[in-house]
Amino acid sequence: MKAFIATALTTLAALSATTAQAHVVLEQPDAPAGSGYRATFRIGHGCDGAATKVVVVTLPAGLRGAKPMPKAGWTLTTTRRPLAKPYESHGKPVTDELAEVRWTANTPADFLQDDWVDEFVLRASLPAEPGVLWFPVRQLCTQGEWNWAEVPTADTPKPRAPAVKLTVTPARAEPHAH
Repeated sequence: MKAFIATALTTLAALSATTAQAHVVLEQPDAPAGSGYRATFRIGHGCDGAATKVVVVTLPAGLRGAKPMPKAGWTLTTTRRPLAKPYESHGKPVTDELAEVRWTANTPADFLQDDWVDEFVLRASLPAEPGVLWFPVRQLCTQGEWNWAEVPTADTPKPRAPAVKLTVTPARAEPHAH
């Protein structure tokens, strides 16, 4: 029994360490290719004790029909970029896509305090092919900022300020209908 408790405590400690190092994470870090996806970005802390007043998410290419969710007490602004290859959706041509979403706290009372956690949400359709998508997230605080934009490399497998990772898995097979 003691060995079981020791193993359980070790596992919990490892999970806590992983969570403590993950500063901006997705609620659901993987999803099937070609599916609709709700990206819920969790902000776990401010900037060295300072409250968060702006959150900026840069969307990777390949997402379709992305739409951000408004947040009470925060002003939502977006930036679009032209598509290299336009497509049709519901019989209408789509020539640009959402490139960046910015949530800005309206007043100091709306700031996300350092010892609080909150979520910022957008929806999109994922690419048809599996792979990894990286979302750079900029967090501006009352003092300082974090630019969560580093992608792991062979030289830096665990970056100090990692971009938010979404793993797009192979599409799920449709069940056979009778």
